[in-house]
Amino acid sequence: MAGRRLGVDVGSVRVGVAVSDPRGFLATPLATLRRDERDGSDLRQLAELVTEYEVVEVVVGLPRTLAGREGPAAEAARHYADLLAARIPVPVLLADERLSTVVATRALRERGVRGRKQRAVVDQAAAVEILQGWLDGRRPAGGGTDG
Repeated sequence: MAGRRLGVDVGSVRVGVAVSDPRGFLATPLATLRRDERDGSDLRQLAELVTEYEVVEVVVGLPRTLAGREGPAAEAARHYADLLAARIPVPVLLADERLSTVVATRALRERGVRGRKQRAVVDQAAAVEILQGWLDGRRPAGGGTDG
């Protein structure tokens, strides 16, 4: 199915957001939202992004342990995905996000982004990792295009 996807990295303080191109090949950073468990302004902002970018699916990162188990962070991500799904008219999917923040942090460090600047964009970079991994996993073997 053609259309943009949104990737979401849920943290306890911030929510990183990435968006794909309409053909679903490339994920790019979009926003970092302040997590707001009290009145859900982050969920409202995500719903607005879904509309603005004409998103067809949302992919929320599911943090599992290296052994594949789910702990409190995974439960929190599932709960967040459920809250988001209740607000938007498109499917909300969960995708394994093991090490996405570690990979994103390393990539930013290698590019010379450190300290406060890194904290400001690491959630977006993690969302890119989540979404790009999900997009790549859906692409047929051989990576060719059909058009």
